[in-house]
Amino acid sequence: MKFTPAVLARHEGRFQFLKSPAVDAPAAQRNPAVIDTVSRMLLDIEARGIDAVLDYARRLDRYDGRDIELTPAQIARSGDRLAPALREAIELGGARTRAFAAAQRERLVDFELELVDGVRTGVRYIPVGRVGAYLPAGRFPLTASAFMTIGVAKAAGVPTAVACTPPQPDGDANDAVVYAAHVSGVDRIFVLGGVQALAALAHGLVADLPVDMIVGAGNAYVAEAKRQLFGTVAIDLLAGPSEVAVVADDTADAELVAADLLGQAEHGPNSPAALITTSEELGRAVIVEIERQLASLATRDIAGAAWRDYGTVLVASDRATAVELMDDLAPEHLEVITGDDAWYHDALRNYGSLFLGPWSTVAYSDKGMAGTNHVLPTAGGAKHSAGLSVARFLKPLTYQAVSRAATDALAPAVQTISDSEGMAAHSATATMRLARL
Repeated sequence: MKFTPAVLARHEGRFQFLKSPAVDAPAAQRNPAVIDTVSRMLLDIEARGIDAVLDYARRLDRYDGRDIELTPAQIARSGDRLAPALREAIELGGARTRAFAAAQRERLVDFELELVDGVRTGVRYIPVGRVGAYLPAGRFPLTASAFMTIGVAKAAGVPTAVACTPPQPDGDANDAVVYAAHVSGVDRIFVLGGVQALAALAHGLVADLPVDMIVGAGNAYVAEAKRQLFGTVAIDLLAGPSEVAVVADDTADAELVAADLLGQAEHGPNSPAALITTSEELGRAVIVEIERQLASLATRDIAGAAWRDYGTVLVASDRATAVELMDDLAPEHLEVITGDDAWYHDALRNYGSLFLGPWSTVAYSDKGMAGTNHVLPTAGGAKHSAGLSVARFLKPLTYQAVSRAATDALAPAVQTISDSEGMAAHSATATMRLARL
């Protein structure tokens, strides 16, 4: 999440930085050492199959030889070991995310139209057959990831959705992550982490058959494995460290803005957080407030490092400039806390997901309570791509049925174009039909 130098140059004199990132580094997921390691692992796994997968599991995840697949009974019982409040929260988040996805699915409808007389065309939405989801459970187990991947896939009508999740230090899966997958409708779960998990899913080394698509967040190695496996399987998107940005004016509460910036910086020491404001007074107050909150924050070693190295506060001369600069950042999560949120909603174009007003903190979506998906583009990807949704699991398949009577409406033009290109066989497919009229 970085400004484009050309965009900054175009707006010179219309903004000032109150805080700039201390580190100017390439996107974490493009580290050459990561790329090389993942390449070697994938080639090894492709050559040696499940033996290589288990070797990496022993080396990287302390695999101790137990069955890597959880039984249906183990999956179902995972919720029994959770505190009742956590279990209820997981059930609530799963239900809300599934409900939002189901509403999206209802609005993606098959259609048919007669384009010209005798030319019947249409679209059918067909779900992907097999999806593999990666459910992170490292420094912070991302409990809601199953809602966004497994649950949304099931809402799209995907017949088979399997998951991999890394083991905890005791060798078992994280109960909350497993239970979230269970309430989301997962078919099978394998206790397997990292690059080896994705390769196993892609090559059918677990779950009997290769999956058609891999989804879900992960560390830089997981992201790079997805990039290299693209083509063997489909992927949702390439996501790097979590990002948050806030656009705010003098009506915003500095304490809440600071808390929301730290809420995403907490994801990791290289998670960017940015504030673009039209109020210098607010910008300076947020900087002070962040330092105050960090002093007592349990995760200050993570969030503090992220803010120090990747945090930004920029004052824009007016709201139009603020929008243009924010669209250049194209953040994963974007909060709007202003006196005219509706204007910003209409004006902004590049973001993974938008959070409007002071009551709409990113964490509500992160944990599944707002229903929207938190698998979103990072590192400027929002300029060209949207986040994961029910639509990503559906193939809009087109069809056409041309009548004999409509041949005159198609064939002569096809013959003309084909002849101009020198494609004689294409031309013949049209002229043969003209001859049969």
